[in-house]
Amino acid sequence: MKVIVGLGNPGPQYAETRHNIGFLLVDRLAEAYNLQYRAKFQGLWTEGKVEGERFLILKPQTFMNLSGRSVRELTNFYKVLGEDLLIVQDDMDLPLGKIRLRDQGSAGGHNGIKSILAELGTEKFWRLKLGVGRPPARNSNHEPRTMTIDHVLSPFAKDELMQLDEVLERAEKATNLWIKGETSRVMNLYHR
Repeated sequence: MKVIVGLGNPGPQYAETRHNIGFLLVDRLAEAYNLQYRAKFQGLWTEGKVEGERFLILKPQTFMNLSGRSVRELTNFYKVLGEDLLIVQDDMDLPLGKIRLRDQGSAGGHNGIKSILAELGTEKFWRLKLGVGRPPARNSNHEPRTMTIDHVLSPFAKDELMQLDEVLERAEKATNLWIKGETSRVMNLYHR
């Protein structure tokens, strides 16, 4: 069994923001497989099958900084190992349109990943990083941290929506390959 966790923040005010690109992807997967979410594990979850492989989708409802609590509840309940866990996250170090699959690593400043690392006690789990880019450089009196928060909590610009749809389509295909254990194929096809 595989588990795909989309990271994001609950609530309509965050629905279309950069920080919620993980939610956007898992919602797309759930829709593609005609799956309905149910509440449990401090989140919304559902399950399906791809070519005989059972998978679960989880959307933590704890807010980003506490995502690890929800992930830990589900992985403990189902005895899921890191090799069968994929966290879908936003990544400011990648421009919009870029995808990276990694099998372990640090949080890289991402608070949702920090929470998961703390709760699971390991960095050996898969991450699908979806680029959202950095905030535009501008002359301002804003603190860099404030600019970062404003950027990830802002919606995608109208001129980015076509690119967002394209990257979510590629990420959906990459996730389906990951479910089937074809990780090297994901890296060969989608790391561009």
